Amino acid sequence: MSIAKVLLVDDEKAFVEAMTRRLVKRDVAIEAAYDGQEALAKLARDSGIEVVILDVKMPGMDGIETLAEIRRQFPLVETIMLTGHATVESAIEGMKRGAFDYLMKPCDIDALLAKVSEAAAVKRRREEKIVAARVQEITSRRP
Repeated sequence: MSIAKVLLVDDEKAFVEAMTRRLVKRDVAIEAAYDGQEALAKLARDSGIEVVILDVKMPGMDGIETLAEIRRQFPLVETIMLTGHATVESAIEGMKRGAFDYLMKPCDIDALLAKVSEAAAVKRRREEKIVAARVQEITSRRP
């Protein structure tokens, strides 16, 4: 089993390809998307995605807008914001909108892996709590 199933979203194709190679070597299952709309479509098709690594600066739907849609449509998926153009304002906005964390490009691969692992663990714990609550609800209905 991989560390996590991750959707890497960035409009820079060379960056996505390089990060994909580096993360796959470290036992991370990777899907790639090159813009916000493609990311949302992939999340809709693949319920196994646990963590999104999302670039802030993208043409069209930027990372902050994409994050807001991810939180709205897929509330259990954790998102790590990643950018080479970080500002205090965009970091604050991303965290306000529910980002798990925020890292600068280029980021240390081990730091990114640690954040991905933490984010996946948070998502898994939430899912376990939901299942336990549903089981409790079902079993409490019995006469």
